[in-house]
Amino acid sequence: MKAVSMSKGRMEALSDGVIAIIITIMVLELKVPAGHDISDLIPVRPIFINYIMSFVYVAIYWNNHHHMMQVVKSINGTILWANMLLLFWLSIIPFVSAWMGESHFSDPWPTELYGIVLLMNAISYTILVICLIRHEGKNSPLATAFGKDRKGKLSIVIYCTALALNWVSTYISFGLYVLVACIWFIPDKRIERKIAEEGH
Repeated sequence: MKAVSMSKGRMEALSDGVIAIIITIMVLELKVPAGHDISDLIPVRPIFINYIMSFVYVAIYWNNHHHMMQVVKSINGTILWANMLLLFWLSIIPFVSAWMGESHFSDPWPTELYGIVLLMNAISYTILVICLIRHEGKNSPLATAFGKDRKGKLSIVIYCTALALNWVSTYISFGLYVLVACIWFIPDKRIERKIAEEGH
């Protein structure tokens, strides 16, 4: 039986809408200080720093999702569910981000849960990529662009390391989360190069 293919437009639209809502929820978590002196911002500094990192993470996923879909021709039901799994874990980021920010990075459990959610996002994104490559084919532009996906595998290893070291120091863990964000901050050049080669 021939695999069913569907248009990718609605999945992209849903993903864009959910990610926009996630960003909105995160910014609403930023509370205005009671006072009006510059020193009144000091207590909310950890929350703001955490907001910046979480915003960058969500932006990274949106950027890479957008780039990836540029070389995808169609989708199927399995891909729809894989995409929903990614959106689910992305939607948890505002909650764990707020909890970790309010703990001022001093308590291990909020930092640990934040890392678990980041790890699950990475795994979900990998599952989505695998489903798309299976649908598009091993010789598709997407499969060629991703190759062995060393960045994705390295990110998962760093997350697992951060989760283990979190019980030694939450700051080490936080630093490793920042490291992964730095690795992915620039949109995936592999896909951009493939788009240029294909003349898309």
